[in-house]
Amino acid sequence: MKDIPRAVAQAQRSLRTSVPDLQWRFLRENEWLRDEVALVHAEEAAGGAVPEIAHDDIVHGRVSRRQIERIRRRGCVVVRRVFDPAQVLEWNEEIRRYIDDNGYLERARSKAGLDKYFSALASGRPQIFGLYWSRPQMQARQAEAMNSTRSFLNRLWTYEKNGVRFFDPDRQANYADRIRRREPGDATLGLSPHSDGGSVERWCESSFRPVYREVFEGDLARFGPFDAEGRTGTREIPSPAVCSAFRTFQGWTALSRQGPGDGTLRLVPVARTAPWMLLRALMPDVPEGDLCGAQPGRALGATPEWHAALREGLVSIPLMEPGDTVWWHPDVIHAVEDRHKGSEHSSVIYIAAAPWCDKNRDFMARQAPAFLAGRSSPDFAPEDHETDFKGRATIDDLTALGKCQMGLRPWDQ
Repeated sequence: MKDIPRAVAQAQRSLRTSVPDLQWRFLRENEWLRDEVALVHAEEAAGGAVPEIAHDDIVHGRVSRRQIERIRRRGCVVVRRVFDPAQVLEWNEEIRRYIDDNGYLERARSKAGLDKYFSALASGRPQIFGLYWSRPQMQARQAEAMNSTRSFLNRLWTYEKNGVRFFDPDRQANYADRIRRREPGDATLGLSPHSDGGSVERWCESSFRPVYREVFEGDLARFGPFDAEGRTGTREIPSPAVCSAFRTFQGWTALSRQGPGDGTLRLVPVARTAPWMLLRALMPDVPEGDLCGAQPGRALGATPEWHAALREGLVSIPLMEPGDTVWWHPDVIHAVEDRHKGSEHSSVIYIAAAPWCDKNRDFMARQAPAFLAGRSSPDFAPEDHETDFKGRATIDDLTALGKCQMGLRPWDQ
């Protein structure tokens, strides 16, 4: 798209006239969302709206069908004790030394402003470190426990249909993301509710239409957030920190104990929010050329002005211990608490589930040279802090599985 504002206005006008029974569709979604948010509040009051399972139950096949259906409905899950807490505390300390010994903070100040992905979100930017290649990050990504967790999550999706396999659920692509290390007492570095699976592209980029075909032209009741058809073929508008890989789940691994009030994650635990978001922007009260504030190359915000009904469902995730992980569907609205009221750093490694597919294979081909040279992951601002960092992971730190996951070794060897 060369002229994005024109493409946005044209797509909005076209959809307003072409979507069958547009007003009825939105009213139906509005009623469904209202009921679902009420159910979220009831579950939260009864013990928690975010599902929780143990990694050991994944390994031994003890996750029940009922648990799986709840995860698919809520679009998120906490997987407990993926890693041994003692190992995680060692990783956390090594990351602290990696930051301090290499003078990361001083370097980061000189490159401030390169990452503009979250600039349109009201609360600003959280305390996230542009580091991708520390040894603990690589060790956590390639670990067998992480591999089994992500395979389980990938298999919650419909990844094969009509003889076409969209991705391999049991082979991972190690999408490199950053570190959060939020200081206690911080009150400025929250993150407003948003999702990351495309912004204006959802309405005006043709490669996104297969994903939302049932919303715009088909049977709305058949839209499934876990249907992978079309998801691996989307084309995002290039921008620093826009994910150009396919993730079945975003996620992070807790490096420290953290819970509600500690500047941690909040979710709207509803997987099926995309139809409501898409149709909301087509309603008559939204000005032409304005998709409820969506901006190209930015996170898709859920704003008080346009999305109040959705934001009513925000809840904080439960208390996390070192080694626990949390995962959320790419369409799920999420946020970071504005204030860290705790007494310790709230620290995580961001690790997503990104199964092997053509889209992710192509991304690995771009990411692997960045890893080898210590440059920033290609989806993020080119800060390139780690090129000369002591203690940076190298190819010698990768296992055979890790090399495959990074695209540095063929899977069939």
